Amino acid sequence: MTKANKVLFITQEITPYVPENEMSLIGRNLPQAIQEKGREIRTFMPKWGNINERRNQLHEVIRLSGMNLIIDDTDHPLIIKVASIQSARMQVYFIDNDDYFQNRLQKCDENGIDYADNDARAIFYARGVLETVKKLRWCPDVIHCHGWMTALAPLYIKKAYKDEPSFRDSKVVFSVYDDEFQAPFSEDFTSKLLLKGVTKKDVTSVTNPVDYTELCKLAISYSDGVIQNSPSVNPAIMDFARESGKLILDYPEADTYADACNGFYDEVWANTK
Repeated sequence: MTKANKVLFITQEITPYVPENEMSLIGRNLPQAIQEKGREIRTFMPKWGNINERRNQLHEVIRLSGMNLIIDDTDHPLIIKVASIQSARMQVYFIDNDDYFQNRLQKCDENGIDYADNDARAIFYARGVLETVKKLRWCPDVIHCHGWMTALAPLYIKKAYKDEPSFRDSKVVFSVYDDEFQAPFSEDFTSKLLLKGVTKKDVTSVTNPVDYTELCKLAISYSDGVIQNSPSVNPAIMDFARESGKLILDYPEADTYADACNGFYDEVWANTK
């Protein structure tokens, strides 16, 4: 079987940068396990406002920073930072921006209220990762997206970046978690998505209000494989994935998770070329 040698992880949370939970532990342990199996990896996450930069020794990568991304007719500077998890011999790249991530938590504020601009934050994060990988001149075979904050990456990879050398041969895996947000995205969300290569036709399947289920369906529509990453997820999402004919990896137990993903990457790579 043809082997996928390079794996890009676009992740929502990684411990020790944020507190331990199901997703942050997978974000920490899976890339290391895949690297130890002989694959080359890169790992990205947002630079959430509760990440202590000094304690975790983050520093800005000047050669990768400096680009502006236009979202909803407004320029937003893209800042790239990096840190190392020494015990794993693994670097983590952080996507940062003063408006979207500095002094702000993940999906909701200190009072548990979802941020009103979570849609724009997700757009910025997905595009920021892909622009950075382009600058790195790295060509991942498989791109594994974890969490709703990464759900727009499959659309952009398959449409806006499909002719880029870094992504034209990439296969996309999307992991579905039990991490639903509460407040639907803004009604003009699909308009904000539009970009060179992404037309209204590409997002006609998205219906308002854009909630967690709709966002995951959009991600699945442009992915090559789907993993159920929590013991219990919204069944409508996994039903949609199966009806779409996507390759599916049902929930793997913790002690077999890395091996299951490792094999799934090769299955997706071999079956969708």
